[in-house]
Amino acid sequence: MKIKSLLITLWLLLIPFSNAFAEDVLNTGDTAWIIVATALVMVMTPAGLALFYGGMSRSKNLLNTFAMTIVAYCIGSVIWVLWGYTIAFGPDKGGFVGGLDHIFMIGIGVDSLSGTIPTFVFALFQMTFACITVALVLGSVVDRMKFSSWVVFTILWLTFIYAPIAHWVWGGGWMGEMGALDFAGGTVVHINAGVAGLVLCLVLGKRLGYGKESMFPSSVTLTALGAALLWFGWFGFNAGSQLAADGVAGSAFLVTNTSAAIGGLSWMFTEWIVTKKPTLLGLASGIVAGLVSITPAAGFVNMPAALIIGLVAGMFGYYSVAVLKHKLGYDDSLDAFGVHGMCGIWGALATGLFANPAITESASGLFYGNPKQLWIQFVSIIATAVFTAIGTLIVIYVTKAITGGLRVDKDSEIQGLDNSIHGERAFELD
Repeated sequence: MKIKSLLITLWLLLIPFSNAFAEDVLNTGDTAWIIVATALVMVMTPAGLALFYGGMSRSKNLLNTFAMTIVAYCIGSVIWVLWGYTIAFGPDKGGFVGGLDHIFMIGIGVDSLSGTIPTFVFALFQMTFACITVALVLGSVVDRMKFSSWVVFTILWLTFIYAPIAHWVWGGGWMGEMGALDFAGGTVVHINAGVAGLVLCLVLGKRLGYGKESMFPSSVTLTALGAALLWFGWFGFNAGSQLAADGVAGSAFLVTNTSAAIGGLSWMFTEWIVTKKPTLLGLASGIVAGLVSITPAAGFVNMPAALIIGLVAGMFGYYSVAVLKHKLGYDDSLDAFGVHGMCGIWGALATGLFANPAITESASGLFYGNPKQLWIQFVSIIATAVFTAIGTLIVIYVTKAITGGLRVDKDSEIQGLDNSIHGERAFELD
């Protein structure tokens, strides 16, 4: 009996150490899932977002919108492995940025692990987030920004705005230490991109003829197809952010689909009541609004909460696009701020309301006895918005100094950027 008791005691003492060691052991199931999730998120930018934004742009600027979206992904892919990853996820420096220990991916090899997956896989997964975030900013300024200025802006913005905020929340920085909950990018991706887009469109000014002439989308069909691809890729975006193939990932998958579906219906019925017409563009926009809003909450909330989050997102998104923008008079071309910024804010606050410890034990919101979480979420929203607004403004003026201006000339804007910049046309209709 003494030997048995000794063995039991020894086993109990070793449990914490065995769990610690397990974190450093490669899990092939988790690895396979995150590789697939990375591929899903990759599809979101050069395919899903390009189609979604391209279809909403005017036909004379469709190719330019595609080009600016795809070049953002290309630039982001390179910036990330050169220095973006280490700024975001390198050793913490004062809670603000990561150190340069892994510049050019130095010190990371095929055997390096982040939890239960290879660090290379983790880095690539996070890269896809960086790429889509800067590409989302484009939605505020299509039809009028110089391609060369967009290239420079993308490089600077990813380096000095996106990477530090990613570190704040996910890389060991002050916001994560404060307890802010952002499962897959409410603050890091959507509020960040939405606020940056708003600042950029205000500096650029309105499109020629804005408010005086019709600016019809080139193809709502392409936009609907883009929304479907975004929805598809978002499962990797949200469920993949668990970084494991487990029950929380499955729950995130479920609530993501639920919020997207109810968000689409909510926007559609709101528009139907107001304008008497249920448009396909509204349905597609509502789906994206539902996806945006559930993103920060995906690994923390249950299905009933997802229904509420998506329902409010559809109505709130419609109001932001159809009412607020026109009252304030800014020209957010494709409503990057209205959908991503505003619905990202709602999603971050909703996380503080509905975070359920039955989903993730360490996360509980106001409705589960933790009112402090809502305040933390509010602080994270304000901090992100202020830093992004000021930092983006600085990046804009540095870009302007480098490129000699942000906006295309009047003749090019009237002619269309497909021809004036790229010498191509999206459609050969003659």
